Amino acid sequence: MPQTPSAPDRDRAQPTRRQAASAAFLIVPASVLGGQAGPAPSDKLNIAGVGVGGMGFNYLRNCESQNIVALADVDHGYSARVFAHFPKAKTYRDYRELLDKEKGIDAVIIGTPDHTHAFVAMAAMDAGKHVYCAKPLTRTVYEARLLTETAKKKKIATQMSVQSSASDDARTTEEWIQAGAVGEVREVHVWTDCPIWPQGLARPREGMTVPKTIDWDLWLGPAPERPYHAAYHPFSWRGWVDFGTGALGDMACHAFHVVFRALDLGHATRVSASATRVVRHRLVNKDGQFDLKNTVIDLPETFPHSSLVTWDFPARGAQPAVRLHWYDGGLKPAIPASMPSGQTLGNDGICFVGGKGVLLAGLTGGKHVLLPEARAKEFAAPSKTKPRSEGHYMEWINACKGGPAASCEFGFGSLLTETALIGTIACRTGKSLDWDPVRMRFPNDPTASTLLNPPYRKGWKL
Repeated sequence: MPQTPSAPDRDRAQPTRRQAASAAFLIVPASVLGGQAGPAPSDKLNIAGVGVGGMGFNYLRNCESQNIVALADVDHGYSARVFAHFPKAKTYRDYRELLDKEKGIDAVIIGTPDHTHAFVAMAAMDAGKHVYCAKPLTRTVYEARLLTETAKKKKIATQMSVQSSASDDARTTEEWIQAGAVGEVREVHVWTDCPIWPQGLARPREGMTVPKTIDWDLWLGPAPERPYHAAYHPFSWRGWVDFGTGALGDMACHAFHVVFRALDLGHATRVSASATRVVRHRLVNKDGQFDLKNTVIDLPETFPHSSLVTWDFPARGAQPAVRLHWYDGGLKPAIPASMPSGQTLGNDGICFVGGKGVLLAGLTGGKHVLLPEARAKEFAAPSKTKPRSEGHYMEWINACKGGPAASCEFGFGSLLTETALIGTIACRTGKSLDWDPVRMRFPNDPTASTLLNPPYRKGWKL
């Protein structure tokens, strides 16, 4: 594989495959990414799982109608229950060994931490295997572009793990917005109570003994070398910049697919953010009284406790420009003035603000609330005009067998991922960033642009 460039200058030429990924691809229509010729619809796929100890196990169980033939995980202790559940599957630690030896597999399911998604997916696609990958698709924008271009070129059937993208609730929301439930939409708010893992931390000062069950060097993969610590594996890696993408990267795709489809959004042109940077400490003084001390924190290795991110999208034909706002860590938008007194917003949700009212929906679906009450009374819910899904996992399985592309194939999944990831960069820099999706850079901030494709650890190339 071609050598990975260090912090790139997007004005300079990149290696051919990477140049194609960064410049040629913007939004790939789903119709382009249908499954390549493969098993007949009546045949079962031979599927391998990589990174199976956590969410990967859930993905595999939802595909048990097929043949689960091989499993790879760097931690055989954490994944022991999965191995026991699929006793006929061959087991590995290294995904590269699995791909080298298991020539008969048709598809690969990826449930590793974010920082290794691109490496496993590229290896699988280079081997001609269809790919299902955990969200967000990748840890960096550059990786997302590269995966999408590769899937298109090789005609790989893909799906990103946004289960709600196949839901009836999502289709209903899209239908209501497009039927004019709230009129022209110029503003959308999305919020979540995540993270449920620690963020805003300093790196542990001392390492811990590496469990005998884990290959720590392989777990680190392309990330900078550091001692093993339970603060990273098996659960809390999401909050660390080197391994995850924080609450925004983890949760945004679950809501953004509804917003993007309902409003026909493409790439944002600007992103800005504010994040929790002050910690208030209560200190007992010599008189036994409490003193309050504010400490401004600068912890570049983890994402903040909470953040507010805003993206600006240009007008699309007759549709006006849109501002999309994100809130996490318990932050929420202002309660709509038309909401009845005494009611509150839930722990997560989506709020479309239009010229005729607002529409509230759950982040991953659920009951729709149209406000004000007068608008709800006069609006007639539209008929179900959008095709309903056969199921998130079955979409991908059928795509692998030559059927239509899945609803969150890499072309669309990459757009959602990229939007979230430029938001994480705005959080890390605290700046308002102009976004050039064609040249893939922040024109007003070359330093921020280096975060789009940071260098990998020695020995790792993509």
